[in-house]
Amino acid sequence: MSASKIFDIVFGGVVLGAVGVMTGLSMGVGFLPAALLIGMCLGAGVGFFGGRRFFLSIFVGTIFGGLLAWYLGGVDAVTVGASSGAAMGGFLGVWVSMLIDLLQQRKESIPTSSVEKSTNL
Repeated sequence: MSASKIFDIVFGGVVLGAVGVMTGLSMGVGFLPAALLIGMCLGAGVGFFGGRRFFLSIFVGTIFGGLLAWYLGGVDAVTVGASSGAAMGGFLGVWVSMLIDLLQQRKESIPTSSVEKSTNL
């Protein structure tokens, strides 16, 4: 297994594990271990399949969601805002990733044949 693949797996486990921690804290401390374990397993799985853009969107959503919740609701709202921001970042990341892949497919499938002039008069 390459170093890049191992990095993606570890990075995914850390990112979605952090999201699991925030979700577990917002649901109650009793849910924390299960949410952490589920988040880490999902993150490692997505990392194994190469979801680096997906993780970046979750990371950005977590930061912006937490900061917005801190600004609007105070320190007590940060975990809920960061969890919600991570979820929205994930949804937007999947959507943007699908659009990028669609545009790449469309660009590759455009025929490159030249137009021939007709000699019929």
